[in-house]
Amino acid sequence: MAAAQGAGSSLAGPPIASIPGHSSSTAVVVWEWKDELGWWRPYKVNVCNFIEQGFQASQQKGQRSGSGLVSSSISLGHADASLAPYVIDIPSLMQFRQDTGTMRAVRRHVFPRDSAAGQGIIWEWQNDERGWFPYAMNICDLLEQACASNHQWVDFGPLGYDYEVDLVAQVQTNKTTRFRRSVRRRVDSPYPVTSSLAPVHTGTGCSCQQCWLNGGTGPITTRYRNSMINFPNSSTAPQVSGRTTSVGSSGVGFVPYNKPALSGARSTQRLNAQSSWALPQAGGAVGPSTGLSTSNGVSTVNLPVKMSKPSKLNQALAGMTAILMSAAGLPVHLTCVPQAASTHKATKKHSSVKEGRKVSKKAAPTDPEAVVKKYLVEVKGTPADEDCIICMEKLASPSGYSDACECRTIKPEMVGRLTNCQHSFHMLCVLAMYSNGNKDGSLQCPSCKTIYGEKTGTQPKGKMEVSTFPQSLPGHRDCGTIQIVYHISRGIQGPEHPNPGMPYTARGFPRYCYLPDNDKGRKVLELLKVAWNRRLIFTVGTSNTTGESNTVVWNEIHHKTEMDTNLSGHGYPDPNYLDNVLAELAAQGVTEDCLRK
Repeated sequence: MAAAQGAGSSLAGPPIASIPGHSSSTAVVVWEWKDELGWWRPYKVNVCNFIEQGFQASQQKGQRSGSGLVSSSISLGHADASLAPYVIDIPSLMQFRQDTGTMRAVRRHVFPRDSAAGQGIIWEWQNDERGWFPYAMNICDLLEQACASNHQWVDFGPLGYDYEVDLVAQVQTNKTTRFRRSVRRRVDSPYPVTSSLAPVHTGTGCSCQQCWLNGGTGPITTRYRNSMINFPNSSTAPQVSGRTTSVGSSGVGFVPYNKPALSGARSTQRLNAQSSWALPQAGGAVGPSTGLSTSNGVSTVNLPVKMSKPSKLNQALAGMTAILMSAAGLPVHLTCVPQAASTHKATKKHSSVKEGRKVSKKAAPTDPEAVVKKYLVEVKGTPADEDCIICMEKLASPSGYSDACECRTIKPEMVGRLTNCQHSFHMLCVLAMYSNGNKDGSLQCPSCKTIYGEKTGTQPKGKMEVSTFPQSLPGHRDCGTIQIVYHISRGIQGPEHPNPGMPYTARGFPRYCYLPDNDKGRKVLELLKVAWNRRLIFTVGTSNTTGESNTVVWNEIHHKTEMDTNLSGHGYPDPNYLDNVLAELAAQGVTEDCLRK
């Protein structure tokens, strides 16, 4: 499918010249999505074009039928291949990720033709990994206004936000810590032209109900210290005067931390059993419906979802059904059906496992010297040509760590052999290796990876939820499905993490994973519970996908996060998956023997 049409598209709506605040009869539109921290982030120009085309088509069909917006969904993969998992449901203004079930709010902003968006001007900030990310479009417009008026500084202090931007040096500075990060101005293609009825953004704030309830716009930094909320009396543009631009007269307010009641900072969500999934419009309410409608010549399924009471399982089931329908090439509109007696078999909830710092009730020695002496036996007469693979010195020579690691009872020349695998090392080298690790009372042979004791990891605190439902996975048609949901929130790194005291992020949570509900699948589940309690499922490190550091990542135990397809390698069918994950668990010291204890 081609990208959306730009100016002059036949999908344009009625003129808007009569609306206050418009500088002309046409404007430009920017679509934005809300991230997990409550910040609105604009889609790329070509993606906005594509979304707007679908929105205009839906609006026109609704006007002809007299029912507002008709059921319509937009698959973003048609505009950008990297966005293939994402679908936007227009009436509910929600973005749905098909492989994880994550849902995020989206919104539509209209700006004058002479705004930054209308000229294709984007202001971006640089994160700690030297990547560039756009400011929210109303902030881009504010910075561009100041730049056009030859103002050097834009100060957000009057709003309680402790940052200022030097437009000449192109630097954003935290006024308290003086931490600086680069900003830049980039010219791209203009955002798509629209003439649809909507209030045009003329400054920092927006007074529309959608923005008030789902606010959270502001300069984005990786040190999320503040959030911004839009108050309903926002109606004026910031006044630019003097050499410094102060943004204090609009109805936008900054608060020290997120206020979910107003800002909706925790925007990532699942299908809500209480929501109607229909956005009321001036022309009438969009109610639940069934059957097929068409948008741009493509059949759209109006999918009624039976959700009698709030339930994470019901929410996930609704998401899974949408995944299956979307995989078949059918755009999906999610609605709720009226309350009625259910004929479906009740879902069985297995457990909810909270993970804490205590991972074992069994006391184990953690004193470094005691651990080394427990698993290594001192040997004499070591062959002169054998190396210690830890320090790369000959075993007949003193340990290479004799200068860095001192011990009264373990001498540099002492050599030990691990009791099971029989590999030999300088005992002082093993002591140094243990002291530099998790210090949990366990050792892992650096040669063959045999684990001695009970290995634990550095997984942050969180919760693991388990449930089952009768729907089968491809390749396992003879049984139902086990669903695992992992919840981890962002926090501060502890002494066991790479950068103690620094924040870590937790992207993409909750994470939904699937196993077949058969004997082997249930065995894997029980071993995953052991691994979770030992803090082995996740760790804090650098994401292989995004390159982001100081974030929660998987820890070498692969999970299936898709139900209906294995195109990405993260779904079913995969006949070898259960055997592979059992081997990965065993490599972490989690075997069937753990279930007998």
